[in-house]
This record gives sequence, structure tokens and C-alpha cells, in this order.
Amino acid sequence: MTVVDAHQHFWDPERVEYPWLAPYYPELDRRYGFEDLAPHLVANGVDATVLVQSADDLADDEAMFEIATEHREIAGVVAWVPLDDPDRTGELLARFGATGKLAGVRTLIHNQPDPDWVLQPSVAEGLDLLAEAGLPFDLVAVLPRHLAHASTLCERHPELRIVIDHLAKPPIGAATLEPWLALIAAAAGSPNVFAKLSGLYPASGDREPWTVDDLRAAFDRALDLFGPDRLMFGSDWPICEVAGGYETVVGALFELISELRPHERDALRGGTATRCYRLGSRP
Repeated sequence: MTVVDAHQHFWDPERVEYPWLAPYYPELDRRYGFEDLAPHLVANGVDATVLVQSADDLADDEAMFEIATEHREIAGVVAWVPLDDPDRTGELLARFGATGKLAGVRTLIHNQPDPDWVLQPSVAEGLDLLAEAGLPFDLVAVLPRHLAHASTLCERHPELRIVIDHLAKPPIGAATLEPWLALIAAAAGSPNVFAKLSGLYPASGDREPWTVDDLRAAFDRALDLFGPDRLMFGSDWPICEVAGGYETVVGALFELISELRPHERDALRGGTATRCYRLGSRP
């Protein structure tokens, strides 16, 4: 079985502007390339990754596809396209699709002034193009309102697969999982919604100490709601470096996954990502 890290990043601040990087993660404000990630993949038995955009910027796309075409371990790229410009979206989907590495699309919707940006009619046309191309949309749900949009999007675009990044950031370590639990349950009610077990750090702050047991409640609820065939693990590297590093974060997820039945383990460790992103099946 191919083990797939379904969420990792590369960036180079000298080549692409990442407005969020220095203010929030000053310790990570440097270039991270494949040579930095490769030892972690080998040490953890990870065969392939899904490379995810870090900026709503064509320069970030170009940098990602350059790396992806040079390294077979990068099985797919979740790129940015201007979904509110359908004509340009169509052009870029064709261009990136020709690489054989385009696996999905994401935009940093939490950076939009309008929290309902993803529901705009112009964006709807772009999402329809994704559905026609068989490409999933990665949903960044920073606000509860963003997560609430998952069900609406499924109703409007019944053929579109939606992947909730970082499980919509459940309040790890908090006394209650609400309102996250009610919102994620509603999203999971739509069969075309998938979720990533990634970025699961304590609500008290990414840099606080944490244990595997801190993740268990959210992990168990996600498994109950989505089932193994709609869940996938991701490292969120290199951001996970502020929460203990690749080995610590992925090791914790693998420990939880190891407690499951064999077919469930296979799904979370790579089967779901391979199927959802159609890795290795694009021309």
C-alpha cells in the first residue's frame, strides 16, 4: 500500500510573497524545498505526498509544479486558481492539468474580506469547472462560518468533492468540542465531503506541549462521522515544525491510526488520498 502524506507545503520567500508567513511563523520564514522534506519521508515510511498551495499567487503555482515534475514522490499538487474568474480558471486548469500533477484546487478564503466569498456566483462558475474536471476543492475553514459553507456547496455543486483541510481546526485540548462538532457533523452528512487529519494541535497554541491523547477525542469523532474512506492524514509540514516536527506530528497520527482495523489503517494512511485526489490516474 502506498503511504500518502495528503498535506504538505514548499515555499521560498525570496521568490513568492507569503503575507502570513513572517507575522505568524517567523521561525519558518525561509526557503523549504524537497531536500528538506525528503529525510522525513524516508524516516516515516511515506511514499508520496500531496503538495498544497501556500499563497493565492501564480508564482506559487509555478514553483510547486517545477518541484513536482522533478520529484516522483510529489504525487499531486493542490494549486491556486482565481475561482472568481471562470475564464482564467479554465485556462489554468488546462495548463496545470497538462503536467499530469494537478490534483485539486485551493484558495485562502479566510483572507477574503467577505466571509461568504466562496458562495458568490462568479466563484460558483469556477467550482463547476472543478467538478467537470473531476478535481476536488480544498476548503480552508478558519471561521465557523467557513465550515458551515461545506453543506451549502455540496447542495449547489453535487458533483464536486470537497476536502476540509486540518479537520477545520477542532479545539484540541479545550473543555468542549462545540461548536466545531455540530458543524463538522453537518458537513460530514454530505457524502462528497472528505477531511484531512492534519494541523491538529492544541487550541492553546501550536507551540504548547501536547500528547497523542490530546488528539484522541477529535480523531474518534472524525472517524465516526466520516468513516475511514473519507479521511486522510497529512503532516502540514513545515508548519508542523512549530508543534514538535514531522516525526512528532506524524508519529502521533500513526499511533492513533495503528489502533484501527487493517482496512481502516490502509484508507487513512493513503487509500483515501489516492482515491479522492485520483493520484497516479491523470494523463
